[in-house]
Amino acid sequence: MAVVVVTDSSCGLEPEVAADLGIRIVPLHVLVDGLDLRDGVDEMPANLFVGAGITTSGASPGELTDAYAQALEDSDGDGVVAVHISRQLSGTWDAGRQAAQELGEKVRIVDSRSTAMALGYAVLAAARVARAGGSLRAVYERAVEVADRGRVLIMVDRLDHLRRGGRIGTAAALFGTALAMKPVLHLVDGKLVLREKTRTVTKALGRLVDGAVELAAAGTRELPGTESRDVAVAVHHVHAAERAEQVAAALRERLPDVGECVVAELGPVVASHLGPGAVGVLVVPGGSELPASFDARSE
Repeated sequence: MAVVVVTDSSCGLEPEVAADLGIRIVPLHVLVDGLDLRDGVDEMPANLFVGAGITTSGASPGELTDAYAQALEDSDGDGVVAVHISRQLSGTWDAGRQAAQELGEKVRIVDSRSTAMALGYAVLAAARVARAGGSLRAVYERAVEVADRGRVLIMVDRLDHLRRGGRIGTAAALFGTALAMKPVLHLVDGKLVLREKTRTVTKALGRLVDGAVELAAAGTRELPGTESRDVAVAVHHVHAAERAEQVAAALRERLPDVGECVVAELGPVVASHLGPGAVGVLVVPGGSELPASFDARSE
């Protein structure tokens, strides 16, 4: 039949887009005062960011074993490529590795070293190769290739949520004095680390734009034959639509040759660690076919 691509709900893919490409999405979990809610399946509380009784967890080995086994059966033995949120941000990749070991060499696991659209775009690219009849190896290599290109910059209003969730990484040194600052972070080898310090929201948003423009230029130089417009650019936010639109407008002005700049709200798992007010920018050189319907929360 065809290789089946599996991912997790942090990818942000719209269900219709995933279904059209045969992508299977396994939900991650949000734990609210002891209640286990599945991302993308169960309704989330309106006051998700109120109080400290919120944690998240990845998909379990059992959940992934079931998903991979069904996908493998549906592929008629052609194989499964599972592309997941960074292992530095979630235990999902490790759970997937355990599940794959039970099912054999026809199941391949990819650590995207990212999340949200940076993960989702790698999933889309792999699924398109699968739909075109690509081999297990070809689908796997495409997922790895596109995941490697993705670059993510993030501004957060406060570090409280990141500190509580243990996701700050080397930016932990900021805690304390940095609560009066607006840090700009980025993902490096899947870890969330400090890129630079700013003192105001305006300066932080400006640095997101500057950084994205720099990354787009650098990425196109590194890919032979890639034109300046062949770059996917997207803006994520957590309850900060106005800030996100401000960043998107600046990017459209600074990168006029880039076709589309998607603006989308982050899903609850990632959002719960960043907190309200966060804005992130994704740049993927060689990814101009990113569709407008990429995310169910696109605005």
